[in-house]
Amino acid sequence: MKVFSVCGISGSGKTTTIENIIKELVARGYRVGSVKDIHRDGFTIDPVETANTRRHKAAGSTLVCARGFEETSMLYPTQLPMDKILDFYEKDYDWVVLEGVDCIAVPTIVTAHTAEDLAQKWSAMSIAVSGRISCEISEHNGKPAIDATTGIKQLVDLLELNVYERLPNFPPECCGACGMQSCGDLAAAIVGGTKRRSDCVADQGIELFINEKRILMVPFVQAILKNALVGVVSELEGYEKGCQIDIKLFDNLLQIQEK
Repeated sequence: MKVFSVCGISGSGKTTTIENIIKELVARGYRVGSVKDIHRDGFTIDPVETANTRRHKAAGSTLVCARGFEETSMLYPTQLPMDKILDFYEKDYDWVVLEGVDCIAVPTIVTAHTAEDLAQKWSAMSIAVSGRISCEISEHNGKPAIDATTGIKQLVDLLELNVYERLPNFPPECCGACGMQSCGDLAAAIVGGTKRRSDCVADQGIELFINEKRILMVPFVQAILKNALVGVVSELEGYEKGCQIDIKLFDNLLQIQEK
């Protein structure tokens, strides 16, 4: 699954840019989801004090589901980490578009009114400029400025070229196998062209699925699991060094390719 964000100040063209990107991605056959971050104190999905779902929460329910004829909403009692939110999309979507999200390291399109606004929102993760200011400039810091209302095919071509499969975002102290201090540093290096997505080794080696969801593991944990399994299986008749081992546990399949 590929994830990117569109960031910019209010009224700079974020939503218009996202609308056009989503339409073009869908036209190209992709399954697309989206997340909008709302930066407003006091905002709640369920603001009406007399609403039944509000009464459920007040009574002590810590997870409330509201299901209507045309949509379903899950009301969590806290702000979920963005990685946790993205986990809900992982299985069924090719792309997720984030609006106004700058708390995780993903490729970012910046929208702005002015050069000052652009400089304020620019980061190592920025890959392009769009929104209102894209009508006035052709590039910024070596990255192209593309108006999503007139150049949407070019903008989505750029996304297909520059947005990579989602990184695991492990805690910095848990990995470092790619040579970087954190997954965020690796993300910035990929955008900057000094690293590649394949430099992340978390999705190489053991493939572990739980309820059809891929579970990424740091190399240290992969090595523990692989060595334990291979150590047992290697004592059995039919084992050959380098062979593929398939283990089925409660209808789940774990594949190990020994090297």
